[in-house]
Parts: sequence; C-alpha cells; structure tokens
Amino acid sequence: MISLQVIFWLLVIIFAIIGAVRCWASELLVTFSSVLALFILFILENYAGFASESPLFTQEVPHFWLQSVIFLGLIVFGYQAPNLPALAGHMRFANRSPLDHLAGALLGAINGFFIFGSLWFFMDAAGYPFSIISAPAAGTEIGDAAINLLAYLPPNWMVSPAIYFLTGLALALVVVAFL
Repeated sequence: MISLQVIFWLLVIIFAIIGAVRCWASELLVTFSSVLALFILFILENYAGFASESPLFTQEVPHFWLQSVIFLGLIVFGYQAPNLPALAGHMRFANRSPLDHLAGALLGAINGFFIFGSLWFFMDAAGYPFSIISAPAAGTEIGDAAINLLAYLPPNWMVSPAIYFLTGLALALVVVAFL
C-alpha cells in the first residue's frame, strides 16, 4: 500500500513537468481557475442561504461530490482556455524561453499542490468515501506525516480574509499577463 502523501508529492512533480512543457502563461490560467473554484466554494458554503438546508451541503459524501465537480470543472476550463481560438494566437503563449519553462514548472507545481491538495482535503472531510482509498494511519511515521500535511492544504488556509486577497491577486495577475 502506498501513502497518500507519496502519491500527492508525485502528482505535484508530474504537474511541475507538465507546467514546464506548457509554460507560465498557460499555467497562470489554471492557477486562477483553482483559486476561483475555492473562492466560489467558500462563498457557497458561507454565504449562500439555500446551502444550509440542502443535502449537498449538510451530508458529507454529496458535499464531497459537489465540491469536486465544481472544482474540477473550473480546472478543466483553465487547462482548455489556451486552446480557445481567441487566446491561442496570443503572443504570451508563443514565447518559449528557458525562463518561461522554469516559471511554468513552478506554476505547474503550485497547480498540482492546489488541485490534489484540495481534492485530498475534500476527501478527508468526507471521511474517505472510496473503498480503495483509506485515511492515513495515525501512530505510524508516514501516517502522521500525511495527517500533518493536511493542515497545509489550500482549503485549510484559504479562508476569510485570505481568500479575498488571493482571489483579487490571482485576477490581477491574469489581467496583467493577458493585456
């Protein structure tokens, strides 16, 4: 059996490699998509009045699926945006210097951290609803390390007021990068 922490870091490394291939401008859209998705989930969970009584928000497993669908839906659109004809010809996507690839690797690692960290956080909050994935075993060295890592995953620290500042910063970066 392999630890969730090991899989998590392997996926972050894989996404860093993907980011290096795609370059920074493409990865910036994915970063914005992940921050925007977490912002939308934060708003729905804390300020949407209809959410307090809905089973999608009160029951753990349906809430996990709602969070995952909204989050992954926006991530998919973030990855597809450079393929849109309006953006595909943009000069920011054509620039391929080594620094662009290095920045892409950094943003790709951040995206992997955001994507898989958020999904892991949602899964932990739902009590690991899949039979093939189990919670980290407390009391073991690697299990304790995985449990400690949960405190650093994005949904844990992207709460008010940080979520507002990060969403604004992400939007500003996208506007500056693409205008």
